[in-house]
Amino acid sequence: MKKLTSVFLLIFIVVASFNVSAQKAVKIGHIDFAGLYQLMPGMDSAQKKYQEYGKTLKQQMDAMQNEYETKVADYQANSATMSDLIKKTREKEIVDLQQRIQTFQQSAQEDLSKKEQELTNPIIEKAKKAVQEVAKEGGFSYVLNSSEGLGNLLYFEGGEDILVLVKKKLGLK
Repeated sequence: MKKLTSVFLLIFIVVASFNVSAQKAVKIGHIDFAGLYQLMPGMDSAQKKYQEYGKTLKQQMDAMQNEYETKVADYQANSATMSDLIKKTREKEIVDLQQRIQTFQQSAQEDLSKKEQELTNPIIEKAKKAVQEVAKEGGFSYVLNSSEGLGNLLYFEGGEDILVLVKKKLGLK
């Protein structure tokens, strides 16, 4: 019985030591992803297209606002001489225009957000792919985003900044 217990204990120790030696060491890296994102090729043109699109929407909004102000000023200046039917018609026009302006503002904000995603998603995905490739090549178990300082990290003892490696992967200087 003692021999059987000793054999099982020896087998357990051998198996446990294999498990410990088979475990991969954890390697943690970090990268300023926002900094990388700003360096990405295509960012300048994406920002320019986004600004141009925003400018177009703003021009349309300004035109609607000017039309609204003109109608309100005309109504205020001439309301004393208008019949009740014309007053009601003009008031309805003003209220309808005001509602169209509000609807346009909401739609414009949504469109602008969609346009930003449309322009930046391919750039973000390319940067993420490069980070993933560098992480695999470098044997990193985790890569943390250090853009916001240490953010929610409770403990941070250096790690390896892989920004240089990712920039090299992407051919950036």
